[in-house]
Amino acid sequence: MDQCEDREEGVPPSKSTLCGEHESQTTAQRNQPGPPPSSVSSKSKRVKHFFRNLGQKKSSDENVNQKPSSSVSLKSDRSNPRGINFKSQPVSAAERVDQERAEVSTGQSAQQHQTHLDSVVMRLEDNITMFVKNELKKIQKLLSPDHPETLKSQMEDEEMFEGEDEDERKSCREAFLKITLHFLRRLKQHEMADHLQSKIFAPLCKRELKAQLKKKFQCVFEGIAKAGSPTLLNQIYTELYITEGGTAEVNEEHEVRQIETASRKPDRPETTIRQEDIFKASPGRDEPIRTVLTKGVAGIGKTVLTQKYSLDWAEDKANQDIQFIFPFTFRELNVLKEEKFSLVELVHHFFNQTNESGICRLEDFQVVFILDGLDECRLPLDFHKTTILTDPRKSTSVDELLTNLIRGKLLPSARLWITTRPAAANQIPPQCVDMVTEVRGFTDPQKEEYFRKRFRDEEQASRIISHIKKARSLHITCHIPVFCWITATVLEDVLETREGRELPNTLTEMYVHFLVVQAKVKRIKYDGGAETDPHWSPESRKMMESLGKLAFDQLQKGNLIFYEPDLTECGIDIRAASVYSGVFTQIFKEEKQLYQNKVFCFVHLSVQEFLAALHVHLTFINSGLNLLEEQETTWKVFQTRKSSEKYFYQCAVDKALQSPNGHLDLFLRFLLGLKTNQSRLQGLMTQTGSSSQTNQEAVQYIKKKLSENLSAEKSINLFHCLNELNDRSLLEEIQQYLSSGRLSTDKLSPAQWSALVFILLSSEKDLDVFDLKKYSASEEALLRMLPVVKA
Repeated sequence: MDQCEDREEGVPPSKSTLCGEHESQTTAQRNQPGPPPSSVSSKSKRVKHFFRNLGQKKSSDENVNQKPSSSVSLKSDRSNPRGINFKSQPVSAAERVDQERAEVSTGQSAQQHQTHLDSVVMRLEDNITMFVKNELKKIQKLLSPDHPETLKSQMEDEEMFEGEDEDERKSCREAFLKITLHFLRRLKQHEMADHLQSKIFAPLCKRELKAQLKKKFQCVFEGIAKAGSPTLLNQIYTELYITEGGTAEVNEEHEVRQIETASRKPDRPETTIRQEDIFKASPGRDEPIRTVLTKGVAGIGKTVLTQKYSLDWAEDKANQDIQFIFPFTFRELNVLKEEKFSLVELVHHFFNQTNESGICRLEDFQVVFILDGLDECRLPLDFHKTTILTDPRKSTSVDELLTNLIRGKLLPSARLWITTRPAAANQIPPQCVDMVTEVRGFTDPQKEEYFRKRFRDEEQASRIISHIKKARSLHITCHIPVFCWITATVLEDVLETREGRELPNTLTEMYVHFLVVQAKVKRIKYDGGAETDPHWSPESRKMMESLGKLAFDQLQKGNLIFYEPDLTECGIDIRAASVYSGVFTQIFKEEKQLYQNKVFCFVHLSVQEFLAALHVHLTFINSGLNLLEEQETTWKVFQTRKSSEKYFYQCAVDKALQSPNGHLDLFLRFLLGLKTNQSRLQGLMTQTGSSSQTNQEAVQYIKKKLSENLSAEKSINLFHCLNELNDRSLLEEIQQYLSSGRLSTDKLSPAQWSALVFILLSSEKDLDVFDLKKYSASEEALLRMLPVVKA
């Protein structure tokens, strides 16, 4: 383009020049006398006006011989636009007419364009002004303290955007809001800007958070994350038995004892709660519920319960009055032990959409925080010496943040749902908890419901349910949903591969089969082996030994979760460990980029106790080393291996009976059960234990202990141990007395009393009315039968 074209539009030709040099030349030529004007030169003024209106493009410099017959021809060729020839050649009348029409048409077109442009700009100004005014009115209402906070009614006036799609409307509003926020901050109105940003972008953030939670929780892995096959949570979820009441005080009993106690209780009228109503006050209660503490033994379904609550909210099925649900686990929070966060920063850290949306005033919303797994907390929660914190935007350590949140000092408008195993319930002061609930696991009908959902084949489901009902120890343990999954995994494999053969009857048999199933999965799925290959390769045997060591070491420390250094200490390759998905599971797979460390656990406490017992058993059988002794002794200390083995099992029984809370009860059952299941562990052991003689010696030692005055709980566990050793002689003896009606309770020995109590407590029938006179009216009988009365 020529620099002549850059002149300002709208300046009259008389006051503007196409270019300086051209203007001087034209003036000089105009002052010189010339030949008489021709028909072409008579139109020069009109031509000049035309060119000045349009602007001129430079023509190529040519030296043309000019003829004095035309004044126009004296002008420099530089003034000629391309495509029009001003050389002194005759011009026809037709050409002159065409030129005149072109001049008039172009002039009219430019004028029309300018008029149209002016009209569009005016309309645009009107529309933008109207849009800005409308949006500012909505923002003013939104920021008004007495105005409802429902953003939908305030921000969804669609008149301005009729005919446009939703994305265009959103982008226009978001752009305007960013401009508004920018100017508010320029006016130093930072608090108002934050308030507006939180309210405006909350619906978008809520949609994105719901999408994240839906993606995270709609599929579950039965057991714990990664264990088993992924299943739709809504498809597999069986309603849990949740009761209101109780206290947050500690229960130090081993959880297996608690399960057995709970399973003996018939269904009685209690205040039961559905998970979606966890924060709803019961009839007659006026105070709102801020903090709920839910207790339940390991594997009872607490985590799945919170996931179902979050999923129902994310799928718009329940609790739509809540604007945000933020589910945390203490496993995740443990990793941040050394770091400092404000509550807002902590939410931003785990839920990035809140950061992108600028949500920083959590007090403006109805928020629920879920804190899952208090029993796994490794943060020093001190409710007495903690500095008071009330500002959600002020940074402090994560433990101080949590204690202030739980105490209600920080964000008192929020609701909290904390889950824990019973032993850790007393970590939260009672005054900080508005309601205590307990997850009781599956009732008998719910157990059946689970297996019928799991096994679509009606005949197969019925056979499994019938078998579990007959094996009372299995039926009791199926109170725990995780154990239902383990049982289903084992029985499915047994029915497929050993049709017609006996199904596992004892707890140890079930867990041995579970271990074998995991070994088979690894061999076929991961190693590319065949069905006929041996279950245990040298690699998998070494791996199982390492997992057993980890289970035993961490059980002694009371740890259910562990970190990478714990694994490395036991010689475990982290990548190899994740292959045993049913036994060992890696946590935090969804948000790997957020965490420095990985957290590990066994799928259930009982699996950890089984592997710990297996480690102690294998160590003794393979090397003679007794890990249960304070100073580890070997069988070489004894005269024979037989006497060493006898002492080994007696030592285990004594150690379990010395435990004040029964924390070795299940461990002892597994250890003795492994004694009678050695054939099923072929390939895992380099040697086998002694013959049935040592089994009988163990049975006699347990019966001797039963003749002592033990508590009912300890006696019951010893009967479970006899069951694992396949000895039912004492129970059969009492059963015969009961059947014949010749039971003379005055003559019963302590061991027989214990057997009677065990039989009555293990009965499939509910004893709604217990007639003590049927047995004895003595005070001793009442004391002996107290566990039955309590149940």
